[in-house]
Amino acid sequence: MIDDEKKPRGGRGSFWKELPVLLVVALVVALLVRQFVVQTFYIPTGSMEQTLLIDNRVLVNKLAYEFGEPERGQIIVFEAPETWRSSTEQEDFIKRVIGQPGDHVVCCDAQGRITVNGQPLDEPYVYPGNKAAPSPFDITVPAGRVWVMGDHREASADSLANYNGHNQDIMQATIPLDALVGRAFVLFWPFGRATWLTVPETFDAVPDPSPGK
Repeated sequence: MIDDEKKPRGGRGSFWKELPVLLVVALVVALLVRQFVVQTFYIPTGSMEQTLLIDNRVLVNKLAYEFGEPERGQIIVFEAPETWRSSTEQEDFIKRVIGQPGDHVVCCDAQGRITVNGQPLDEPYVYPGNKAAPSPFDITVPAGRVWVMGDHREASADSLANYNGHNQDIMQATIPLDALVGRAFVLFWPFGRATWLTVPETFDAVPDPSPGK
């Protein structure tokens, strides 16, 4: 049985006194989540059409690559090299991972498909009317880096565009793992296009790179 004299003496007055503290705590938690866990990004260009359209919003898991590498087929946000940017305002880019460290990526086979370690990719997400790549290439992804491409292959400042634009310098064309911001895992705006950004099945069949490649 509770002694009436020892009951907590709360009420509306104590709530209003505590409210500023609660608001500060909520703000700090929100800032920490945004800084270290999940962040929203908007899509400023058409380089990922039709998967992501201009002004779409995505959620990005910023912890995704703290303890591992991105998988082929994932859509990632990364801090772009300065040589990739057309203005100082451009910093974070969003593209799809095509090649992991050590992968041998080639365009194209007899059917016009990109191959990774000899395995052709069927890419229904590529912008309608685009080829798998605007120009042929044959590269091996350096250690600690990834080869990325936009789904709108003919309108994307991606690895291939920078490979061709920098005298086929593979280091200029690839993104270091420590520049990755995180993985885009859901398209949430507009609500009518909301969807999970999963890895296409075509990447399941890609083998690991051969030793020494």
